Amino acid sequence: MNLRDATPADLPGITAIYAHHVRTGTGTFEETPPSEAEMAQRLEKVQKGGCAWLVAEQDGSVVGYGYFAPFRDRSAYRFTAEDSIYVRDDQRGMGVGKALVQALLARAEALGFRQMIAVIGDSENVGSIGLHAALGFRQVGLMRAVGLKFGQWVDVVTMQRALGEGDRSLPD
Repeated sequence: MNLRDATPADLPGITAIYAHHVRTGTGTFEETPPSEAEMAQRLEKVQKGGCAWLVAEQDGSVVGYGYFAPFRDRSAYRFTAEDSIYVRDDQRGMGVGKALVQALLARAEALGFRQMIAVIGDSENVGSIGLHAALGFRQVGLMRAVGLKFGQWVDVVTMQRALGEGDRSLPD
């Protein structure tokens, strides 16, 4: 498996992976899969914003992707990022997600971010919750029944991990 920065050539694979999660899962609260053009705009926004969007590639195919972006727009949040990870269904449990999160954590830390937030759709999303916990995230919040998808209320789990010095010092 090769991890690298995403390019426009990866958009068909990225779009297909995300569409599957939109149509079948509660890890994202989107209900209509975005077009490839919309995903291209999202990729460009993340990369032009100085953040990372990575793909995991195996045998020439995108088997997963992940990115981090600013947690919120307000300037006080400038040292906090939020990650998003999506893995092709046939590759789940194979270490793709873990490799992506580890790479994103390293990249965010190198860029001076001090906290990484994971906002996980569905409190029963044990794969994502377990993956983040295994990489040092801790659960810091649970919002009950804030989403409605597939005719059911869905919770949101918030997890957090310090990067580098975290809150032990102020950034330069």
